[in-house]
Amino acid sequence: MTDASINASTAQSGDAEFGDYFALLKPRVMSLVVFTALVGLLAAPVSVHPVIGFCAILFIAIGGGASGALNMWWDADIDKVMVRTRKRPIPAGKVDGGEALSLGLALSGLSVIMLALATNIMAGAWLAFTIFFYVVVYTMWLKRLTPQNIVIGGAAGAFPPVIGWVAATGSMTIEPWLMFALTFMWTPPHFWALALFMRSDYDDAGVPMLTVTHGRPSTRKHILVYTILLALLAVGTGFSSIGGALYLATALVLNALFLQGAWKIWRRDEVACEADNFKVERSFFKLSLLYLFLHFGAILFEAVLKPYGLGGW
Repeated sequence: MTDASINASTAQSGDAEFGDYFALLKPRVMSLVVFTALVGLLAAPVSVHPVIGFCAILFIAIGGGASGALNMWWDADIDKVMVRTRKRPIPAGKVDGGEALSLGLALSGLSVIMLALATNIMAGAWLAFTIFFYVVVYTMWLKRLTPQNIVIGGAAGAFPPVIGWVAATGSMTIEPWLMFALTFMWTPPHFWALALFMRSDYDDAGVPMLTVTHGRPSTRKHILVYTILLALLAVGTGFSSIGGALYLATALVLNALFLQGAWKIWRRDEVACEADNFKVERSFFKLSLLYLFLHFGAILFEAVLKPYGLGGW
């Protein structure tokens, strides 16, 4: 870590409240982890005892929160610089960096061991790998090294449905990897849209986001290309065993809107963006938040309806 992160770790935490420690777990990110893992668990072609299912999701959530705490510990120096993150517990001086590290490590060990005991060793191993990938591969290595940080690092956020599926089945098939790919391909356009109107944050922090290293025009092209590939994948998933008529209809509508948004972004120039304060980019980013939730929600509905002969093909 840099000197800034070391300085951040000396913050006084005597006034820290429960909410400050909970914020270390990145609850908004954790909610996405929980939801996609739940979909992976319920979409699996086996029935899971409710208690085991609850425990699986709980420990996956704890593992996701542990990753967030370790991420905030390591990134305290750049979080202090960026407007979007400077109010997080460590840079705000509410929680000591060492406490965040201890909390993250403790919760990581707890979540992995308990998930393995509650479900199976393979699920615990995948959770351990996911935490390692997010904290070490993405946070400590890629994030400050390459503009492809969010592309490769996006795999960490894409693993939860795979873990949920494995927790239920103890095995691996193509279906969880389709859910993985959906999240993996969604991540770059989602974050690049944010980076378009938050570029100064990444400039100030020295993070080599694509907007910083290659400029906004190149980023717009990348968003369009990834959105096209994402649309093909999302619609194609509708013809798999986790798809169905409801999912396919949802995918067709959402991807038409997403493609339209990416096309508008690609055609924009800097003058237009500055004039309307990146209105199109902000709208695309907001749509991206709904995009993944509604796709996974459709997969969930297909899984719930299948026992009644209404879901799937």
